[in-house]
Amino acid sequence: MAKAFASQADLEQKKVTFTQLSENAYAYTAEGDPNSGVIVGDDSVLIVDTTATPAMAQDLIAKIRTVTDKPIKHVVLSHYHAVRVLGASAYAAEGAQNVIASRGTYEMIVERGEADMKSEIERFPRLFAGVETVPGLTWPTLVFEREITLHLGKLEVKIMHLGAGHTKGDTIVWLPSQKVLFSGDLVEYDAACYCGDAQLEAWPSTLDALEALGADKLVPGRGPALVGAAQVKAGIGYTRDFVTTLLDRGREAVKQKLDLKGAMALTREAMDPKFGQVFIYEHCLPFDVTRAYDEASGIVHPRIWTAERDREMWAALQN
Repeated sequence: MAKAFASQADLEQKKVTFTQLSENAYAYTAEGDPNSGVIVGDDSVLIVDTTATPAMAQDLIAKIRTVTDKPIKHVVLSHYHAVRVLGASAYAAEGAQNVIASRGTYEMIVERGEADMKSEIERFPRLFAGVETVPGLTWPTLVFEREITLHLGKLEVKIMHLGAGHTKGDTIVWLPSQKVLFSGDLVEYDAACYCGDAQLEAWPSTLDALEALGADKLVPGRGPALVGAAQVKAGIGYTRDFVTTLLDRGREAVKQKLDLKGAMALTREAMDPKFGQVFIYEHCLPFDVTRAYDEASGIVHPRIWTAERDREMWAALQN
């Protein structure tokens, strides 16, 4: 029997947890599904990643309303992927004034946002519940180059692009006074790293810069909130191991002049024992191997994934 495409067969709903990490910061996590972050300032609220649809965003908004009635004025996009950004329109009714993204994220939306939206929705329908409520692409209203600082009353919030990794435009949100970090998909824990649009060679040095901030609490893109320096270090190390092993196998596959199926088999030898049981591993691996093989072959800027390209790749690896 043919294996279901990507995660179309994943229908199990995940338990959502809304956890307070500090006086102002909260983690919205869901057993390996995409996380969001919430920062409650003196006068307003900031969201880190919006959920995938306006319909799904209503649960996050409801959780926020259990702790504050302040307006949700700021929405930060950690990167351009549809599952992170298409819920943004839900926050307009809650007072949202700014949708903030890095220059790299804006450029990726321009280049491939439409194709990515169609591709992601087809790959993982459960994560796009209420997709009919999506009005279209999410466009930033405020674009920054390297770093901006907001003050939510007295609370300082730094929004930073430390370098490429998961995508070329990855953005983190940092509360220096409380040592709380929202990493987006630059860091994962107990979940596979999706690397289909990654800059794999650059990713470890970006993790070095992220680690140098000295976070005591970190909300990864997927997986549980990491509390304490030891857990933060473990999450960053886990991610570094995943992406470096993946690229090493891609380079070896190119060196041996293997085809994509051969590259997959070679990669599994190294990756399955360490990561084979984590969330969305089987979903991510075909896209990850393809990107590692491409980057090792000299394709620096990731090729655009379309729904058609997705299925062609999937079929080639299943036969």
